[in-house]
Amino acid sequence: MPKTIVKGWVDSIRELGGLKFFIVRNRHGTTQVVVKKGVVKDELFDLVGQMHREDCLIVSGELKDSKQAPGGKELVPDSIEIVNKAETPLPIELGETNKDKRLDYRYMDLRDPKILAIFKVRAEVLRLIREYFTINDFFEVQTPVIQAAGAEGGSELFPIIYYGKEAFLKQSPQLYKQMLMASGLDKIVELSVAFRSEKFHTRRHVSEITMLDSEIAWTESEEDAMKVVEGVVHHVLKGVQKDCKEQLDLLGAKVKVPELPFPRLHYDEVLKMLEKEGEKLEWGSDLGDASEKKIGEIMEKKGHELYFFTKYPSQIKPFYIMMDGKYSRGFDLDFKGMEITSGGQRIHLPELLIAKIKQKGLNVESLKDFIDSFRFGAPPHSGWSIGLERLTMLLCDLDNIREATMFSRDRDRLTP
Repeated sequence: MPKTIVKGWVDSIRELGGLKFFIVRNRHGTTQVVVKKGVVKDELFDLVGQMHREDCLIVSGELKDSKQAPGGKELVPDSIEIVNKAETPLPIELGETNKDKRLDYRYMDLRDPKILAIFKVRAEVLRLIREYFTINDFFEVQTPVIQAAGAEGGSELFPIIYYGKEAFLKQSPQLYKQMLMASGLDKIVELSVAFRSEKFHTRRHVSEITMLDSEIAWTESEEDAMKVVEGVVHHVLKGVQKDCKEQLDLLGAKVKVPELPFPRLHYDEVLKMLEKEGEKLEWGSDLGDASEKKIGEIMEKKGHELYFFTKYPSQIKPFYIMMDGKYSRGFDLDFKGMEITSGGQRIHLPELLIAKIKQKGLNVESLKDFIDSFRFGAPPHSGWSIGLERLTMLLCDLDNIREATMFSRDRDRLTP
């Protein structure tokens, strides 16, 4: 029979007199290795007694059926090579409950099958996103990480010195993906890193995030973008439910695939819903975390985990969002009481854009290239963005976005 070779880390070791067992763990799962005195070479039997948990090794031998072994198979070795011994004591135990300590040793934390399951789901989400946009003939782009101006305003920007000039890390690809609408690339998607100087340390914000951004041209209203948003989210949920059953079971998470279309909640309707629950918001106020959570509870009782907020007041939306009088053509998509998407129809007319920029107290000159891109034939267009970590967090029923971030960055963490 051909040899089976297993490479990984020692998960656990047991000794029963002349019989020793150890479990080898890698990203594919675990394999039980059985070492019986008189069956294997003496040096292998003795070597097991010198091993410790998390030693990195290569084991080769014969894989045999065993009713007692996890998975119904066990490996009888003819070779064990310890390629790197783990120092003792270990800095963390797998399954450690102290989140900050786990994040300090993230490279070890990821050896925990439950933690690894989160990132297997995240990887599948990425695959499904690209699958959806490939099927629907979108053009994938990458826009600059170093930018001359921010898309949302100055308070969240990370300034840098760029050859003696002030520049900023990408807060959003917003300005560039809109400029591309004037290029003839009428349906684009970008998966990229963005940076936000978050003011507060919360469970839903980190300073470096992975963003899924899309923009489409020739739109009649924000509804055209909302159809794309719900299409890709529906595709992702359906794929994760089908292909990540093992990971979701390990995490104790359930993914429900909703019917299309997702409910649309007009801003005025949302205020009435909140007022019935004893929370009165002044018209023109943005929805805070508590209000979003309350709406999430109401919608959950109605059987909806995903729903759009539409027709926000123009005054609370960014300068590039088209408006109809006091209402904007902006929207948000909430999932389980938390925003995962923001988008809308954009302003594609230069003079209207300049007026809105001035109204928001922003510098028109710093946005000159952006404004000029609409002077030479730019179609009406709409777009949106999703934070990948927040989507993964909610799919996996996690209580903190840092759990869905491989190496998180926030006000308190720059390493590892």
